[in-house]
Amino acid sequence: MGKILPILLAVIGVGAGIGVGVMLKPEPMDLSDVPVCRPATEGDHAVGAPEVAEDGEEVLPEYVKMNNQFVIPVVEDGKMAALVVLSISLEVSPGGKEVTFQREPKLRDAFNQILFDHANAGGFQGAFTSSNNMTVLRDSLYEIAVKVAGPVVKDVLIAEIVRQDV
Repeated sequence: MGKILPILLAVIGVGAGIGVGVMLKPEPMDLSDVPVCRPATEGDHAVGAPEVAEDGEEVLPEYVKMNNQFVIPVVEDGKMAALVVLSISLEVSPGGKEVTFQREPKLRDAFNQILFDHANAGGFQGAFTSSNNMTVLRDSLYEIAVKVAGPVVKDVLIAEIVRQDV
């Protein structure tokens, strides 16, 4: 009985987790109402000419600041050597703020995965703020942001980045 009880509790816990996940699954969103100036293309997130509306006025983007900072451990030789803390904001098309906030949990998860992969590849070691390293990181974050939130995302802005050695 002592060996069956932990297995039974694990099975019940997994079943309950799956049940709650199915019950709380959000309804699919209709993205046809989201205003988009133009579809995102390769290189859109680079600095370029401002977008212009049909009436000739400049279209100003909106900015979405991710609610919490990202804390990424840097592991060397199986031990935590440092922590990297980032603040990320997204530049979105006008009217895209609400959609972006609704997808923030999924964006955070995707960003965390990119940041962990970057840390594991040694991206936060040495001169981690060099232009090449930051471009690779920003491009990866932009690519996953467009995949998760859609073409409303125009750029990923790394507002703050700090490395604290342990």
